[in-house]
Amino acid sequence: MQKERPLFNVVLWVLLSVLTLFPIYWLFVISVKPAVDLFTTPSLFLDTAYWTNYSNVLGNETLRRYMLNSVIISSGNALLCTTLAFMACYALSRYDLGGKENIFFWTITNRMAPAAVFLLPFFLLFTQVFAIGDFKLYDTRIGMILLYCTFNLPFAIWTLRPTIDGIPKELDEAATVDGASTWTLIREVVFPLARPGLAVTLILTWVFAWNEFLLAATLTSFNARTITTGLSEYVTTTGTEWGTMASIAIITLIPALVVFAVVQRHIVAGLTFGAVKE
Repeated sequence: MQKERPLFNVVLWVLLSVLTLFPIYWLFVISVKPAVDLFTTPSLFLDTAYWTNYSNVLGNETLRRYMLNSVIISSGNALLCTTLAFMACYALSRYDLGGKENIFFWTITNRMAPAAVFLLPFFLLFTQVFAIGDFKLYDTRIGMILLYCTFNLPFAIWTLRPTIDGIPKELDEAATVDGASTWTLIREVVFPLARPGLAVTLILTWVFAWNEFLLAATLTSFNARTITTGLSEYVTTTGTEWGTMASIAIITLIPALVVFAVVQRHIVAGLTFGAVKE
């Protein structure tokens, strides 16, 4: 029997935590340093904090608009993908559909290709096909929400399906015998049991949409521009504003931390739900 080594485990986890959090700490150090100090001998500790970078960012109306766009697009995409994935996984799990495994595999293949492959087709669709009169998708929030579904919906289905498969079908049969309709069954039986998996799916699709850069940089110009693309505006031919970029990066971490804090108690349960079957 292997002897337990609690001290070794604690030291190992401390080292891993330091390695993980150090880049974030160093990013914060850069964000509160004057531009002149960034090119001197680097120091791990701060003598004084220079908060002007944060005040400049928070006082910039354009950056606030970019941040709002990111929140709306990421949240809208996450909610839409999670809802559609829940319905698709329920159908794949509960109904005897011919070739449903092939359908599931085909759905996943849409996630395998890199985003750059779809860049030109989507650009033509957004700027020419879906640009009739007042109706357009280019540089709109709804356009970006629907666009991200192309990549996040297959991933959401793949993530959520083990959760739905792990819910016993006998519960459905018992509810049906008691007179429950399909929507009542989904709302009162399946949905409450699937909450852990739904939480994990929601947070992962939200993060993917929040961090996406390539498509947002190509298919938006101002109205729907996101904060990740706003960072690139500080890389110019005359130099890079490292302090401002670092402060923006730190600020963009806050919404992600808030979302994680809200659903954290569901994450572990959702990742392991349905993984072990008798």
